Amino acid sequence: MNRRQFNQILWAGMTFPWMLSAQSLPSQLITKKVPSTGEVIPAVGMGTWITFDHDPDENNLNAQRQVLKAFFAAGGGMIDSSPMYGFAQKALGHLLPQLADKTLFSATKVWVPGQEAGEKQMRTSMDLWGQAKMDLMQVHNLLDWQTHLPTLFDWKAQGLIRYVGVTTSHGRRHNELLKIIKTEPIDFVQFTYNMIDREAEQRLLPEALNAGKAVIINRPYQTGGLFTRVRGKNLPPLAKALNCQSWAQFFLKFVISHPAVTCAIPATVNPDHMVENMAVMNDPILDSNTRNEMVNAFIQLI
Repeated sequence: MNRRQFNQILWAGMTFPWMLSAQSLPSQLITKKVPSTGEVIPAVGMGTWITFDHDPDENNLNAQRQVLKAFFAAGGGMIDSSPMYGFAQKALGHLLPQLADKTLFSATKVWVPGQEAGEKQMRTSMDLWGQAKMDLMQVHNLLDWQTHLPTLFDWKAQGLIRYVGVTTSHGRRHNELLKIIKTEPIDFVQFTYNMIDREAEQRLLPEALNAGKAVIINRPYQTGGLFTRVRGKNLPPLAKALNCQSWAQFFLKFVISHPAVTCAIPATVNPDHMVENMAVMNDPILDSNTRNEMVNAFIQLI
């Protein structure tokens, strides 16, 4: 099955759900293991910052609904959100019950100082999502993590959440994040990594791999910054050999092929872009030599 056929099947399934079956999808979508349990999750997830920040009581969320349909039709699982993202969690709670045949891996965050405030915020998030328990709860941008981690570990023991994680972004607070990876029994760590922001290759990614932590990558497109750098420029010849038909696929394939990366979470409000993102899971994982060739080809163009 080539990429064009794959995309056609996805759109057929979104428009005519009875046409989409397990036999229609590629049998070997790229999945990665969560080291602490061995559970496998799809290597491409979905972020909700900005794209889902719309109050469902006042906005037509048809674009977001179509994005979610494309995501789940392609075998997607992890959706990442946060109280920081405005109405995103409310929008998800409004839309998710409307979608059948979904396999949701719910991930959100606590983003407030103080234990009592944190517990209140997390319960509010679960109510907004419409979830009796969350798959993953993370401390957003390490805010008061010393206070929140004991609570998260307690909630995990109670069965309110399945996994515990911490996050950062934009290359911030890497030293503190390394300390947590080495010393705390967390399951997931989330940080920024892309073809420009590659500091994580030096310490974070190797240490997470060594410590057995699942890695979520945010900003795989540098919040659109990578596209600005290649605007008007053709894909390198290497892209065709890798079955990459767009810069988005080129950038995303590079990220999810790193052996330490469990899942990348690009965000989009365009269903076509979601189909494009998810299609990279229909190809094999790249080796380190090929990834280096991709970086060199990209650098030569910018």
